[in-house]
Amino acid sequence: MEKARVIELKQSVFKDNDARANELRKELKDKGVYLLNLMSSPGSGKTTLLTALINELKSTYRIGVMEADIDGDVDANDIIKDTGVKAIQLHTGGMCHLDAEMTRQGIEGISLDDLDVLFLENVGNLVCPAEFDTGATESAVILSIPEGDDKPLKYPLMFETVSLVIINKIDVLPFFDFDKDKCYGWIRMRNPNCKIIEVSSKTKEGFDQLVAYFKERVNNYKTK
Repeated sequence: MEKARVIELKQSVFKDNDARANELRKELKDKGVYLLNLMSSPGSGKTTLLTALINELKSTYRIGVMEADIDGDVDANDIIKDTGVKAIQLHTGGMCHLDAEMTRQGIEGISLDDLDVLFLENVGNLVCPAEFDTGATESAVILSIPEGDDKPLKYPLMFETVSLVIINKIDVLPFFDFDKDKCYGWIRMRNPNCKIIEVSSKTKEGFDQLVAYFKERVNNYKTK
């Protein structure tokens, strides 16, 4: 009996996406717009942290936000209300991630003409978003204290693909069984060169360091 043919699609899908991502990155560079792809689990405090960060940066840069979710527009409306910057909501139609083409569609909807910095808040999970290059200048992941210190072990690709790990909700560390030394070790095992910054979106602990990091990255990006 003839066996069914097996067609491997994964490689071609990623190869095509990588090419589109590189094209998009070049276009962003040509326009001088720095795009951060921000990833995390649901409930990590991503939107709250982003709101606080934008309010620290908006006097220096012209900022836009693309909020990605399977459905709903709560996050984009909250960003607009709490920061005053322009934001749009991207619905992924059930997809658990964004790819380069989806990012491009979002950029066409928000326009780069009056922006210096664009934040992309990716769909909330630690699996799919790490697999697809969005064309962003840089990617970061938020790990909150209540999630546990073992996430770099469980979701290695996410921590391997970012240049910044933000440890959020550091103010509640005394109330959770979270071993910072182990967590740092596991992050470094996955990604020896990434930057790690501890913050609290509630108390603003660590935000001076986070703001300084972004200003340095954006300014270097625009001058090179």
